[in-house]
Amino acid sequence: MSNTTIIDGKSIAMRLRAELATHVQQQKLSPGLAVILVGEDPASHVYVRNKVTACEKTGIKSFEHRLPADSTKEQIADVITQLNNDPQIHGVLIQLPLPAHLATVQEDLVQMVSPAKDVDGLTIENAGKLFLGMKDGLVPCTPQGSLLLIKEIEKNISGMHAAVIGRSNLFGKPMGQLLLSENCTVTQCHSRTKDLPNVCARADILIAAVGRAKMVKSDWIKKDAIIIDVGINRMDNGKLCGDVDFDEALEIARAITPVPGGVGPMTIACLLQNTIKAAQGTST
Repeated sequence: MSNTTIIDGKSIAMRLRAELATHVQQQKLSPGLAVILVGEDPASHVYVRNKVTACEKTGIKSFEHRLPADSTKEQIADVITQLNNDPQIHGVLIQLPLPAHLATVQEDLVQMVSPAKDVDGLTIENAGKLFLGMKDGLVPCTPQGSLLLIKEIEKNISGMHAAVIGRSNLFGKPMGQLLLSENCTVTQCHSRTKDLPNVCARADILIAAVGRAKMVKSDWIKKDAIIIDVGINRMDNGKLCGDVDFDEALEIARAITPVPGGVGPMTIACLLQNTIKAAQGTST
C-alpha cells in the first residue's frame, strides 16, 4: 500500500476560509469583490458561482457584472472604470478567457484594472512587485494556493530543487517567482525544454500546469518528491484528471494533490484572501 500523502486541498481551503471569516469579523471589515463575466461559457459560470458562494460564507460582498458575449472592448472598459472608482469594491476580477473576438484586447482590459484592486495579480505593477520580492503587491491566486499546499507538507523548502512545467503569466512565471522567494532552486520548464522527463526527475518539488492529461509519468518523478498538479483535463469517460498520472505518482511521490479537490479550492480561498488584503489597503 502507498505511503504517499494525498494533499486535501478542500479541507485546507476550508480552514483558510474560516480564518479569513474570523478576521473579517474581528476587524469589522466590509470587503467587496466584483466579477466581470462576459458571455455564456458554462465552466466560467460555474466558477463564478463558486466564488460568489465562498464570498458570502466569508463575509465578503460579491457583485456580478454579466455582459453579453458580443460585448465590445469599450463596453467592458466602461464597467472596469466604474468599478475602479467605486469605494464599495476592493477587488475587481475579469473572468478569463474572454470570448474569442476579444482575444487581441484581453491583455489591455486586464491592465485597465486598478493595481490596488487587481485580486488576480495580473497587472504590470503587481507582477513587478512579485518579481522584485516586494510584499505589498497582490499575487496570483493559483500559485499562492499551490505554495500553501507545498508548505502543508514541508514548511521549510529553502534549498530544494523545484521544477515548474509551464511558463504562463497566469501561473508558471509567478509560481517560479514565489519559489525563488522561498530560496528554492527553480527550473522553469516548457514545450521547448530538452529531455523534460529527466529534468523533472531531479526535482524535489514538481509542479505541472500544461493542460495535457496524465502527461507526467512515474519516470518523471523523483522518489519522495512533492507534486502539485494544476492541470484539469476531461477524459473520454467524462471524468476529470490532472497533468500527472495520479496512480503512477502514488507509487513514488511523498505527497500529491488530487484532481479535482487539490489546487482548485485553494485558488478561490486565496482570491478571498487577496480581496481582504486589498480592503485593508495593504496593497498600493
